[in-house]
Amino acid sequence: MARITRLFKSFSGLILPVLLLVPAAIVASSVWLDHESAHPKKAAYLVTPQKYGQLSARGAQVTEETWTNHDGSSARGWLLKGAENAPAVILLHRYGTDRSHLLNLGVKLSESSNYTVLMPDARGHGENPSVKNTSFAGCESDDMLNAIEFLRAVKSASSKPLIGQNIGIYGVEMGALTALSAAAKVETVKALVLDSVPSNSDDLLASAVEQRFPFASSITGKLAQTGTYFYYFDGCYRRESACETAKNLNDRQVLLLAGNDTARFQDSTAKLGKCFPATTKVSSKTDLSPSGFSIINASMEQSEAYDQRVIEFFKQSLGGQ
Repeated sequence: MARITRLFKSFSGLILPVLLLVPAAIVASSVWLDHESAHPKKAAYLVTPQKYGQLSARGAQVTEETWTNHDGSSARGWLLKGAENAPAVILLHRYGTDRSHLLNLGVKLSESSNYTVLMPDARGHGENPSVKNTSFAGCESDDMLNAIEFLRAVKSASSKPLIGQNIGIYGVEMGALTALSAAAKVETVKALVLDSVPSNSDDLLASAVEQRFPFASSITGKLAQTGTYFYYFDGCYRRESACETAKNLNDRQVLLLAGNDTARFQDSTAKLGKCFPATTKVSSKTDLSPSGFSIINASMEQSEAYDQRVIEFFKQSLGGQ
């Protein structure tokens, strides 16, 4: 009996550390995946307002602006002022890109409508960001409230508030989730263009992880989702679905866009259209080729058609002064 007891103790001594190490390794791996994905690869801006301004008089009017978020972090964006008392539109890029991907659309929108246009960099994106990591539309949604406050404080040449009452937001992928959450909290956001909308932040994170670590992507995506409970222990991560958020958007106008260039978000975007209240007018075009997700690689004709679709929607939804 004593020999069996000693054998059992020896066996337990071997197995117990393994049983402890395996969960620890899983947690460590999941947190590492989140850390790597939360720091997207950096690249130089595709184009700057200084260079764009050499080709466009309106583009030459773009200014670099900064403001402070409620958590004390610094935010930045390119601002193109429009007519006094006209609406404003905020353009939000997708994960892994930056504001320069939307500069051309922003300038064309301003030229066509005379709206004020703000093009911010999301957390962790753009050249030398002050906040190094993204939270996959978590804190970014709160940041949009601060961006709207910033816009409300911008003055015209006559020292009056520049923008009118209504605001529109355009967002692609992560930007779309961010726009949706912000609009649910700000009633004056009357028009939304949402392109390639993930079903939630977990869906967005899984997509980002699978792109960076394609080996065993179904496993790494699940691991990363588990790791968010540890990596984002401060609460800077949202877990509600886009559909649940959409249910709170009454009396808005929404344009949903998606395409076969990102099939997983094509499906979630199409399903989102059924989540808005009856008082919200929803238009949908989910068979684009390409969608805004990869419009940067499209032909000039495709890009022009896409931009005009977005511009005309905002003009019809927001009106003029």
